[in-house]
Amino acid sequence: MGQAIGQLLPLALGIAISPLPIIAGILMLMSPRARTTSVGFLLGWIAGIAIVATVFTLLSSVLPEASDDTSKPVLGVVQLVLGVLLVLMAVKQWRGRPQGDVLPEMPKWMKQIDGMSFVATLGLGLLLSGANPKNLLLGASAGMTLGALGLSGGEVTIVIVCFTVLAASTVLIPVVGFLLASGALREPLGRLRDWLQAENAVIMTVLLLVLGVTIIGKGIAAFS
Repeated sequence: MGQAIGQLLPLALGIAISPLPIIAGILMLMSPRARTTSVGFLLGWIAGIAIVATVFTLLSSVLPEASDDTSKPVLGVVQLVLGVLLVLMAVKQWRGRPQGDVLPEMPKWMKQIDGMSFVATLGLGLLLSGANPKNLLLGASAGMTLGALGLSGGEVTIVIVCFTVLAASTVLIPVVGFLLASGALREPLGRLRDWLQAENAVIMTVLLLVLGVTIIGKGIAAFS
């Protein structure tokens, strides 16, 4: 089980280092209904990650069993495809980055956060975690990797819980911290939001490139 958590750790960190959801969470913490919106967003974020990881773990059970020489060609092909898609997303992020001193334009839905309800932020968390292309690819890779390890049902559940907590940590920690000490965290969170907004494209490019190459490497190794 420790080996499984170790293999999924880079993928969990890849989901955790997602500037836009962190910025959205911070904006909710600074809104008039901070407690309601932030908790709804956090629950949706956690649920989306867990659902994707669980679904692809279950889907991996339909893959052909490994041959006697331990090669896993089907899993290798899937990982190669996922890795290449992540690399292509990295290229797209880099080419679309703001030039010069121009600040990146944030999504229009961020301007509507102050008026969102608990249900709306819950749905937003689900979309950003489960339906986001980058997170979907990483969650799919995590599920396929976990499903191929042959763990028991209880072990798989524990690993998915650990993966979900790690992947959700960058939203979980600010929300819980703010609920416990809102006054002390308001200014640091504001500075973090501004930095993430300015460096979003660079962070995402490096992250997607590293993860894409890593998953491609795993795919190649699965053929041996």
